[in-house]
Amino acid sequence: MNSTIGKIGRFVYAIPFAIFGLFHFMNASAMAGMVPLPGGAFWVYLTGVALIGASVALIIQKEVKLVALLLGVMLLIFALSIHLPGVISGGEGMQSSMSSMLKDLALSGAAFFVSGVYGENDETKPE
Repeated sequence: MNSTIGKIGRFVYAIPFAIFGLFHFMNASAMAGMVPLPGGAFWVYLTGVALIGASVALIIQKEVKLVALLLGVMLLIFALSIHLPGVISGGEGMQSSMSSMLKDLALSGAAFFVSGVYGENDETKPE
């Protein structure tokens, strides 16, 4: 694989997670109501930190296998616990919930793929 293409892909994949993480800090009070657990704002801030951390780790290629696996699990949890109930309930916000669920599922799948491509240590990077 062309290393330039791989580097561009890594940045294109990672940077939106940093932006999503920043949004968690900028809109924590609005997002807190979507959290299906007590302490909504805490979880919004925690996931914001996790998203920014994942973005940095992917860009600098440190602990990529583990970070991508955890990112994939987190995004899958978002899809199933936050967006799927909106899809199932139907109604006015169903299309928005479906779009968000499909986005998180796709990003989760890509994170699992990245985790699978990287070796146990970051010295075994994909070619």
